Amino acid sequence: MKVLVVGKGGREHALCWKLRQSPRVQAVYCAPGNAGSAEEGINVEIEAHELDRLVRFARQEGIGLTVVGPEEPLALGIVDAFEKEGLRIVGPSKAAAELEASKVFAKELMRQFDIPTAEFRVFDDPDLARKYIESRDHPVVVKADGLAGGKGAIVCSTKEEALAAVEKIMVEQAFGAAGRRVVIERRLDGQELSVIALVSGRTIVMLEPTQDHKPAFDEDRGPNTGGMGAYSPTPIGTPELMREIERVVLVPAVHGMRRLHRPFRGVLYAGLMITPQGPRVLEFNVRFGDPETQPLMMRLKTDLCALLEAIVDNQLESFAASGLEWDERPAVCVVLASEGYPGPYQKGRTIFGLDHAAQLPQVKVFHSGTKVSNGRVVTDGGRVLSVTALGENLLEAKRRAYEAVKCIEFAGMFYRRDIADRAIRRLRLAQPGGDAGTGSPGTL
Repeated sequence: MKVLVVGKGGREHALCWKLRQSPRVQAVYCAPGNAGSAEEGINVEIEAHELDRLVRFARQEGIGLTVVGPEEPLALGIVDAFEKEGLRIVGPSKAAAELEASKVFAKELMRQFDIPTAEFRVFDDPDLARKYIESRDHPVVVKADGLAGGKGAIVCSTKEEALAAVEKIMVEQAFGAAGRRVVIERRLDGQELSVIALVSGRTIVMLEPTQDHKPAFDEDRGPNTGGMGAYSPTPIGTPELMREIERVVLVPAVHGMRRLHRPFRGVLYAGLMITPQGPRVLEFNVRFGDPETQPLMMRLKTDLCALLEAIVDNQLESFAASGLEWDERPAVCVVLASEGYPGPYQKGRTIFGLDHAAQLPQVKVFHSGTKVSNGRVVTDGGRVLSVTALGENLLEAKRRAYEAVKCIEFAGMFYRRDIADRAIRRLRLAQPGGDAGTGSPGTL
């Protein structure tokens, strides 16, 4: 079978890499892809938002299964367009994709179906938003309603920061039409957890828990990004907590979408804050997370193609009954980014050391924002590479990932040095006589 992956980031490279390992897959295509996905299959010069061209390509090439990486084509209705032509594709309909495309829709769904989340208000007038902020005696998060590439949520510590966020989103229109409305919600404290589930009909199959690092700099400082690193599994994602999340978050979300006549089928991502009062939903996404997918694909042993086909064919129950097979070793992913990200950055900078990094054991360098120019691999995005490694424990996985990072160089490269540190501390404390110590565990 020929498979098409839509998108061009690290998530898409990881999906291509894993799909290529399936005996069911004859060839992997990626549209538009990057320098890394070209090593796993064939890149196609079609952008993810060019739905008509993607449909024509899939029909002409005889693509047996398409999986969509980014949110934009899902929000535009790529699944509806493919299914209209009788093409098999993994993902929700345009109506169901509004769960991610509109923060307002998602929050109202949570309110209607009693899904735990932060208290919130919705505004389409910046003056009313400012007055609301002035009336609050607690920190808030200001979120653009629409899609903003993972950068539309501004976490604020003071009223001044919140007012500045309203100015940026609603007045300066930093995210365009996505900021015509905003959600202002109470800021929650705790640890974040990413839970990704496969959904088909009434069946929900949860993947292993992961933890993402959104802020740009160490110790969770700086602006929010699309994600600066991730690891899986995470010690806070205990079996008891995962069962609670399925019961109070995923089941009511899937049930609620069906009640609203927007049945959900595909990949459902819940971004959660684990608070002392229990899990609270920060956001829903309707596709695989990035960079969470990279460590997940490193650990997944079950045939990914078979899993995705089961979603399309409404046969996910068999995997729900038998469970998925995972490498028990943890994986750590470190994102190498371009100077200036998540703001403006330069492209076209030559990347050195990829061959050296690729030779290290249990390491895979997934390409996020790269392309080939004049025979050289160069930067082509804010997040450039996702360096991912397996280890017998989290500390070893982290050390391997950062050993590979040291092999790579490009002008303006930066990255966080504390990916997975919080979990490593937690695991040390859990050991008999455990001592968190001081400083950053395993920092290289």
